[in-house]
Amino acid sequence: MAVEETKAVVEGAINNVEGMKSIAAAIAMGLGAVGPGLGIGILASKALEAIGRNPEAAPQIQTNMILAIAFTEAIAIYALVVALIIKFV
Repeated sequence: MAVEETKAVVEGAINNVEGMKSIAAAIAMGLGAVGPGLGIGILASKALEAIGRNPEAAPQIQTNMILAIAFTEAIAIYALVVALIIKFV
C-alpha cells in the first residue's frame, strides 16, 4: 500500500513540475515578444514619419529601418530559445 501511495505522490510531483515548466515557458515567450513587438511598431512609425518629412532620404531610411528591425526581432528569437530550453530541458 505504501509503495502505491509513494508512486502516486511522485507522479503528481512530476506532473506539477511539467505544468510549471509550461507556464514558465509561456511567460518567457509572452514577455519576450512584447518588447520587440512594441519596438518594431515604434521603429516603423518613426521611419515612416521620417520618410514623410524627407522623401529623398527614403532608401537610406528604409535600409536602416530593416536592419534595426532585424536586430529587434533577434531579441524575440532569443526569448523563443529560452522558452524552449525551459520547456524541454
